[in-house]
Amino acid sequence: MASSFNRVILAGNMTRDPESRALPSGQALTKFSLAINRSYTTKEGEKREEVTYVDIESYGKQAEVIAKYCSKGSGILVEGRLKLDSWDDKKTGEKRSRLGVVLENFTFIGGRAPGAASPDGDSPAPRSGGSRGGPAPAADGPGPDDDVPF
Repeated sequence: MASSFNRVILAGNMTRDPESRALPSGQALTKFSLAINRSYTTKEGEKREEVTYVDIESYGKQAEVIAKYCSKGSGILVEGRLKLDSWDDKKTGEKRSRLGVVLENFTFIGGRAPGAASPDGDSPAPRSGGSRGGPAPAADGPGPDDDVPF
């Protein structure tokens, strides 16, 4: 029997401000939608662009960081797994489904979106959520010339 692998990596911009709430367990849940643009040229030489929209859910500390530092237009690189949600439509009774991504790791990309919060009020937002979901080291952390052990 073949083994399975479920991993996606997406980079794009948030289409709206993240929506955050606490689950009954107390764990944070933040949902947002990502727009991923693809530019290409047709056989006739015409330049085209297509956009794919993907719903993302994040949990725990990562959800808190995203809700605090991101807003509509924020650039983010997301690593995660595909998840299929299924339900019965209450109005029509039809089966419905939606394919989305459960975030496992992320990195902020691009500059801070207008109106996004920053840790100290005037410095840029953290650049990475890291695998533990916390913000990147503060300005007094390792500099570009310092060795960082990995």
